[in-house]
Amino acid sequence: MERLKQYVLITGGTSGIGLELARIFAQNGYNLVIVARDEIDLQQTRETLSGYGVEVETIAKDLFDNDQAFEVYEEVKARNITIDILVNNAGQGQYGEFKDTDIWRELSIIQLNISALVILTKQFLFEMLERGSGKILNTSSIASKAPGPYQSVYHGTKAFVQSFTEALRNEVKDRGIVVTALLPGATDTDFFNKADMLDSKIVQEGKLDDPAKVARDGYHALMRGDDMVVSGFRNKINVAMSNILPDEFVANNMSDKQEPVNKKTGKK
Repeated sequence: MERLKQYVLITGGTSGIGLELARIFAQNGYNLVIVARDEIDLQQTRETLSGYGVEVETIAKDLFDNDQAFEVYEEVKARNITIDILVNNAGQGQYGEFKDTDIWRELSIIQLNISALVILTKQFLFEMLERGSGKILNTSSIASKAPGPYQSVYHGTKAFVQSFTEALRNEVKDRGIVVTALLPGATDTDFFNKADMLDSKIVQEGKLDDPAKVARDGYHALMRGDDMVVSGFRNKINVAMSNILPDEFVANNMSDKQEPVNKKTGKK
């Protein structure tokens, strides 16, 4: 017997693209499980999204911690919830030349962007395969398609996410499971603040994309069963160019976009 309302689990669902995805799913009648670190942010998000007439469950876990990533699945099972759609959206970066950045923070970013995503995907995929249905949306990035000076570790993690998503999609394509990658460009979220990147050229001089538009692109791509979607025409052009130009040229171009800007003079 088909359940009346399906559940979507979204990591990093209290702000940015994750919150906008949660809003879209709620508007379309999906119950939500929102995962984030901050209990206050979770409660505020629950109050906001409950207005759409859906159930909103919250789970406060720190996905920088391997054990807590496993605990998300255990808590979902303890609440007797079946996850029909998994959205691996949580992610962070760190700005600066690799020689200057904090290795411990970078290892935490690798844990969040890669390990937590793999853990959650593995856990919930088992149930999807047993049912013969389910959807997974992984927030990748156009960073996955280009070497990223000043964000070398972040770009590397997103390259993993993109490759992993495409490989998993192939493995389960005949098992009733949809796996889709969402590739945003520079988007107007708290990402740049958390990455200590507010002085970068891309933030100071660039045009940041609307997270609501990015979320809509990801939602519709997942519902269509697409393998991936690059959000935004400008980003589509950048990815197309990255696919045909030498990596060295692409890295130089990315370095120019991401290098610091002197606030006083407006020059590099």
